[in-house]
Amino acid sequence: MDPLFKGFGSNAIWAVMTVVVVLEFTAGATLCKGLNRGLGTLLAGSLAFLIEYVATKTGHVFRAIFIGAALFFIGATATYMRFIPYIKKNYDYGVVIFLLTFNLITVSSYRVDNVLKIAHERFYTIAIGCGVCLLMSLLIFPNWSGEDLHNFTAAKFEGLAKSIEACVNEYFSDEEQQKTKENSSDLEDPIYNGYKTVLDSKSFDETLALYASWEPRHSRHCYRFPWQQYVKLGNVLRHFGYTIVALHGCLQTEIQTPRSVRAMFKDPCIRLSGEVAKALKELGDSIRYRRHCSPEILSDHLHEALHDLNKAIKSQPKLFIGSKNNTNKLTLATVVSKGQSGALNSRRVSLSSVKTDTSALLDWKSKLRGGSSTTHENLKLRPTLSKIAITSLEFSEALPFAAFASLLVEIVARLDLVIEEVEELGRIAHFKEYNDDDEHHVVVEIDKKNSKPLPSQLPTQDSGD
Repeated sequence: MDPLFKGFGSNAIWAVMTVVVVLEFTAGATLCKGLNRGLGTLLAGSLAFLIEYVATKTGHVFRAIFIGAALFFIGATATYMRFIPYIKKNYDYGVVIFLLTFNLITVSSYRVDNVLKIAHERFYTIAIGCGVCLLMSLLIFPNWSGEDLHNFTAAKFEGLAKSIEACVNEYFSDEEQQKTKENSSDLEDPIYNGYKTVLDSKSFDETLALYASWEPRHSRHCYRFPWQQYVKLGNVLRHFGYTIVALHGCLQTEIQTPRSVRAMFKDPCIRLSGEVAKALKELGDSIRYRRHCSPEILSDHLHEALHDLNKAIKSQPKLFIGSKNNTNKLTLATVVSKGQSGALNSRRVSLSSVKTDTSALLDWKSKLRGGSSTTHENLKLRPTLSKIAITSLEFSEALPFAAFASLLVEIVARLDLVIEEVEELGRIAHFKEYNDDDEHHVVVEIDKKNSKPLPSQLPTQDSGD
């Protein structure tokens, strides 16, 4: 290696520094940083030589003034160019390298005579470092940002499907199952973990899409990677996930529908969630294997589940309209007195245990006004009373379930938008047509943590990816 060291000297360290700085995990990121670094170095060197050429034609004093003014003007211009959104998004690193190289060469040229030789050696070593990085990332061991974005998008559908199924199953679980879950040592919520990745994916999607835009066409048919469509699909999936977040919130509200009422609608809701999860998994598989969706993705089973849920709700009109002949209603004052004696130990307030008119609330207010010797502590509204004031309105005890059911139907409605975006992605990315003869077989994987078999579906035919 001595001839190489004698040719470049101490500037050979710039090749090592370039590899350390430029080399990234994916080919797109390496291309982005490598080309930015090379372009910034080339422009900075050319402009610095132009400034040096003009400065040498003047006197010694004016030369110093000219170099200082050029540093200030060009440095300020390059700095404020970084605030332009397009440059900040695509060429921010290149502008930083331009500032660094231009300042080093211009300032060094005032004291060093052979600055041209130093600049040439530095440029060559940086080119060698970028060449090593690109050779490693593109040819020897390529790892494409587009493929990472593709696989990450396909995995989102499976997470959303698991969240919906787990949320509906937990909503209709009995008390024993609920207690077992609360006493379990597993602190991770499967519902939250399913949609958390989707909600937090905006920055990650945009970063992968940016790096994918720098990558060359490397597919078998040399199609351009539709990175913009993947970002658009990610936005639609996030809005779809917001509905699942609201559905998850129905499990944690203070006022809950009695389990006996929920049991009337258990079967159609579970069937509906299962069909939605099935459709989401089919969409994820279509993206993963680069094929169009099955024509039966919105099958008759989904419409039948919606019809059954609608029929079940219409079969119980009194639950949603309410009944004024409920003999089990208690006045607000009675509930308050029981709450003071410790009878209200439940964390949640049942809607059927409170009087559904406002007369009790008025009686309670009149007692507060009439009692002249009431202490300040008794005048203060306790947290339990605020819940009672809410439930004293003429609401049905099935109203919380109505919110849950409406969100479940909203998920079905937003599923159409997701399907449209997936079909648009398949058209732009030239996915292959769906074939009924494509068979799938089950491969059993072992979960080392729980020692349980985990079935996963893989295609039997080579998808060409």
